[in-house]
Amino acid sequence: MGGCTNCKGKSGCDDRKGSMLASVDATLARLYPTRTWGEPDDQVWEGLAEGELAALADELAAELRAATFVQPGGDDEPCDYIWILCMGRTPCVIQARDHGVPLPDEWSESAIEEMYLRVVVSQRARVAAVQQVAIEYVRGVVREKPRAGVYDAPLLHRMQKLVAILPAYDLMHVDFGEIAHAPPGFHAGVWRELYGAEPSIANYLFYPQPTTMISTTILEASQ
Repeated sequence: MGGCTNCKGKSGCDDRKGSMLASVDATLARLYPTRTWGEPDDQVWEGLAEGELAALADELAAELRAATFVQPGGDDEPCDYIWILCMGRTPCVIQARDHGVPLPDEWSESAIEEMYLRVVVSQRARVAAVQQVAIEYVRGVVREKPRAGVYDAPLLHRMQKLVAILPAYDLMHVDFGEIAHAPPGFHAGVWRELYGAEPSIANYLFYPQPTTMISTTILEASQ
């Protein structure tokens, strides 16, 4: 696939990106008055209500013709996730790992590979972003491999439809490629001690871990 340098729609795309980044800057300033990661204004919680998140997941399932699964963020993650199964079949690894669905017997001797679009929705602002995530399962070990955006051609059509749905829920879509850098004028705080680098804009808006960090989970045979 070629770049966008010679695309006739580039000027309009640049305008939209400029507007998006201006909105992101304003959101960061509102959420972090001290301009320091780990020091948000805890009075600001403007994300989707539980019912809205479930409704969005249901609509995405219908419009994208794919199974969707809502996963609340952890205690240190001011965000929620919607997993969209794009390559694979149910019961899937995400159901086993996050929703207590028993592991199929045939998995004991199989290597499972699945591909998802994962929508991450901030709990502090009406902002969402989308990553493609590969999930691998081999003999009880689940490996989660996110990428900083959506790249594979078979996922792009669903990605486009997904992004078109978000405004109906008053969600601004931000491109992971545009929020993968540290925000100018902000301070890392304790993030540097935790991860050894500078937090990206995504870490201020969504979750603390690096956006492409590979994680591993062990599933018990009884699951």
